[in-house]
Amino acid sequence: MSQWSHEPPGYVCPFCEFLAGRDRVNDQRDVVLKTDRATAFVAPRWWPNNPGHVLVIPNEHYENIYELPAEFGHAVHDAVQEIAIALRTAYGCAGVSTRQHNEPAGHQDVWHLHVHVFPRYDGDDLYRSQALPGFVPQTEREPYAQRLLDYFAGRVESRTQAR
Repeated sequence: MSQWSHEPPGYVCPFCEFLAGRDRVNDQRDVVLKTDRATAFVAPRWWPNNPGHVLVIPNEHYENIYELPAEFGHAVHDAVQEIAIALRTAYGCAGVSTRQHNEPAGHQDVWHLHVHVFPRYDGDDLYRSQALPGFVPQTEREPYAQRLLDYFAGRVESRTQAR
């Protein structure tokens, strides 16, 4: 355990459980992008005016940015960039915001590094609002995941056709 670790003893990481297919809240159908080192999925907690935001996590357990190996940091960043572009196209949003928290004072509440990628809309008041209570049902998340999956599938098809 490092000097920056805040995981309590016996902590069961929900993102590691998710990656292993054992999470009861996040469904693997929420995964919209997966590489050897990073996974992106539609988040189960939403903000009032920013539905369908995406979380990007490293595929191995690193609690925070302080000890994240460069190869995982680069993989997470690359996935964040791909998701940002996908959100702009698939959701038709006016922009995106990203944020990543470290330690309790930095408002981190899951002890596995993760980056939020929010679709942004004029007047959405993201930074003046709180997350909605509870988790959004899978049936409401699925259409957002499908829009992103369709975007990535179309990108692969257009690359194949260009050859």
